[in-house]
Amino acid sequence: MANFEERLNVAFAALADPTRRAIVARLCNGDATVGELAEPFEIGLPTLLKHIRVLERGGLVSSAKSGRVRTCSLTPGALRSTDGWLRTHIATWEGRLDRLEAHLARKRKDTRRDD
Repeated sequence: MANFEERLNVAFAALADPTRRAIVARLCNGDATVGELAEPFEIGLPTLLKHIRVLERGGLVSSAKSGRVRTCSLTPGALRSTDGWLRTHIATWEGRLDRLEAHLARKRKDTRRDD
């Protein structure tokens, strides 16, 4: 459990940055070289590589070097973990909100009856 929590923490920390979220979004369309990933950003390659390393530590991205070209790929496992965590919490809150809505509807009905 602690290992899962730590992986989740690292994945969410990696996704906390908008540049890294944009990289993940781009990789959802398929593999890309570091040069291709750098195109929409006004940052240097060393900075982009730091973002990629953070994503790799978070288990979200993997990369392979062939000659001078580094190609990045999405690693769906960590995304599935974050999605599962979010879905669990969303379901909990939706249930609470549904119960609140039902309670308020009963209160409105009781108030109308008293008038």
